Amino acid sequence: MARFMDIHHGMKGITADQLEEAHRADLAVEKEEGVHFMRAWADPESGTVFCLSEAPSAEAVQRVHERAGHRADEVHEVPLSVQ
Repeated sequence: MARFMDIHHGMKGITADQLEEAHRADLAVEKEEGVHFMRAWADPESGTVFCLSEAPSAEAVQRVHERAGHRADEVHEVPLSVQ
């Protein structure tokens, strides 16, 4: 399965609780689309949120976010990574 990084803009002032709530909303429906959200990060000052997932496609990632109520502005496949 491929990895994807998606980006949400316009979430200025997001709190840790709000980020957790949005992540839980994704987790509640992810299996129905064959997606697994691994982690989420946020920068409250810029309003940018990043989500890392494993999924069959970028479209599947977007469908989860749409169903959870927060459509991603960008979804990028991440074919290479290092730790």
